[in-house]
Amino acid sequence: MNEVGQNIMSDEELDLLQEIMNIAFGKATAELAELIDIRVELSVPNAKVIHTVELPEYLQEEIKDYGDISIVEQRFWSEFNGSTLLIFPSGSGKELITLLTGEEVDTFVSDPVDELEKGTLMEVGNILIGACIGKIAELLDSKLTYSPPIVYVGDNAHDLLPNSIMSSYELTIALRTSFHFEKKDVFGFLFVLTSQESLNWLKNALHKFLEKFE
Repeated sequence: MNEVGQNIMSDEELDLLQEIMNIAFGKATAELAELIDIRVELSVPNAKVIHTVELPEYLQEEIKDYGDISIVEQRFWSEFNGSTLLIFPSGSGKELITLLTGEEVDTFVSDPVDELEKGTLMEVGNILIGACIGKIAELLDSKLTYSPPIVYVGDNAHDLLPNSIMSSYELTIALRTSFHFEKKDVFGFLFVLTSQESLNWLKNALHKFLEKFE
């Protein structure tokens, strides 16, 4: 763990946060399977505390092998505030259209992402983000309000991340997991960014959650 993480959250707190994510995502994938009849497999989550100015480089390192990308951003707030970034490699939107409609779409067309594809990315992002983040909040006895999702398309995380994210958070807890849609070769990454303002509440909520089992 880096020095930032050691100063802000203990190893025990980060481990507990990762376990909360694991439980939440497991429940979320079960709900998604019922809702859209698609099995979504999520990797074991990882939590890391970084300076927000390091976020573009961190994201770029994670997605460096995937060329053009689409980012679905959705903000959430209550006691637990932040933004969620759902990152898909290029062409995933067309694959998702096929998953949801059963209609094949040419994945080799090089045209920019069209409105149908953006709409599909937002719809899937809204479902996946709402299920996963909502479950985390539920486990920590909080209820969230969400903004409508926004889609950004490009080839560089440095250029795609909106200034509003970079200016909102001095420190970021990067909660990262990868996911894969079973019926199609569609995969991506989910990052949950929370601000320093949420840290005290989050730490207290984690300890309250742990007390339930002691």
